Amino acid sequence: MAILRLALQSLRNRKATALLTIFTVAVSVALLIGVERVRTQAKESFANTISGTDLIVGARSGQVNLMLYSVFRIGNATNNIDWQSVEDVKSHPAVAWSIPISLGDSHRGFRVVGTTGDYFEYYRYGQKQPLSFKEGQPFNGLFDTVIGSEVAKKLNYKLGDEVVIAHGLADKSFARHDNLPFKVTGILEPTGTPVDRSVHVSLPAIEAIHIGWESGARMGTGIKAEDIDPDSLQPEQITALLVGLKSRIQTFALQRTINEYKQEPLTAIMPGIALHELWGMMSVAEQALLVVSGFVVIAGLMGMLSSLLTSLNERRREMAILRGMGARPAHIFFLLVSEALFLTLLGIITGVTALLIMINLAAPFVLSQYGLQLSAAFLSPHEWTLIGIVLVAGFLVGMFPALRAYRQSLSDGMTIRI
Repeated sequence: MAILRLALQSLRNRKATALLTIFTVAVSVALLIGVERVRTQAKESFANTISGTDLIVGARSGQVNLMLYSVFRIGNATNNIDWQSVEDVKSHPAVAWSIPISLGDSHRGFRVVGTTGDYFEYYRYGQKQPLSFKEGQPFNGLFDTVIGSEVAKKLNYKLGDEVVIAHGLADKSFARHDNLPFKVTGILEPTGTPVDRSVHVSLPAIEAIHIGWESGARMGTGIKAEDIDPDSLQPEQITALLVGLKSRIQTFALQRTINEYKQEPLTAIMPGIALHELWGMMSVAEQALLVVSGFVVIAGLMGMLSSLLTSLNERRREMAILRGMGARPAHIFFLLVSEALFLTLLGIITGVTALLIMINLAAPFVLSQYGLQLSAAFLSPHEWTLIGIVLVAGFLVGMFPALRAYRQSLSDGMTIRI
C-alpha cells in the first residue's frame, strides 16, 4: 500500500504529463468501445426492425436491395409489382397473412407508406412485438393517416392535424398533393425502427392523390376530395409484399414458386438470410474500423510509454533515494508498473464515462437522422473483454520503464549531482 500511495503522489507531482497521458488513453478507449458499440447495436437495430415475417416479395432484384427499401426505407425499388401478382401470392394455400407496401411519396423528409389495416394487425418488430397506438386508432377514412412516434415528436403533430404529402422524396411546393390533405387519426408508440419515421396511409389514398398526375407532374389544379369515389380506387401496383406463412416448413417451397412466377419477374427473400448477406458485405468495413481503433489504442499506450521513459531519466536520483531508504529493486519495479496501471485505469474510466455521456446526448439525433438505436447501457461482456485487453497492454507497457529502473544500480543514482 505504501508503494501505491507513493505512485499516486508521484503522478500528482507530474500532474500535467499525467493528465495528458490519461486524455490520450481515454480518447483511444472511447474510440475502441464506441466503434464496437455502434457495430453491435447497428446489427441489433437492423435485426429488431422486423420479426415474424417469413418472406418479402418484390420486383426482381438483389435480396439486400429488396430488404433495404421495403423494410428499412433505404433506397428505391427497381420496379413495382402488379396487383394481380399480389392477389396470386395472397391466395396461395400456404399464406396466412400478407401486408402490401407502397412507397414513393414523402412528408417533410419522412417516407410515406401506403398499406392496409393488416399492417397494424400483423407487423411485428423486436421479439415479435406488435405495433401499439399511443393515441388514436388505425386509418378508417380515405384521407386518414397514422404517423410514427418520431414524426409526431419532430413535427409536433397531434391528433386532427393536417398533413400534406409530397410526390417523391423532395418536399417541393410544385410536388405537393396540397389539394388532398390528410388528417392525423393515430400516433404509434415508439419502436426504435423505421416505423417511427413513417407516415402511414391507405392504398386507396395513394391512388387518390395521384389522380391527375402524369410522370411526376400534376395536370391542372388537381381533383377535389368530394369528387373521388373511394370504391373505384383499386391499386394497380405496389412496391413490396410482406408475407407470413401458416407453417415455416413451406417457406422454401413458396419462395421457389414466387421466384419462378411466370406473369412477371418477382423475387422472394427471407429477411434473416438477407441480413446475413448484408453483414457479410459489411464485414470488411467492420474489421477495418476495429483495426484502426486498435491502432489508436496502441498509439495511446506508446505515448504513455514515451512519457514514462522520458520521466525516468529525470527521476534517477528519486529512485536512488528510495534505494537508500531501504527500497528493494522489486519495489522500484512495482512503483513504475503501478504508475502505468493507474494511468491506464484512469484513462479507461475517463474514456468510458465520456463515451456513455456522448451516446446519451447523441442518441436522439442519431435515431432521427439515421434510424440507428444507440443505447447508453453499461458495458457488455465483450466490451469488458476489450477493456481487460487494454488494461493488460497498459501493464505490459509499464514493464519496460520498470525493468529499466530495476536494472539501475544504487551507485549510479547516488552519483547524480543536485
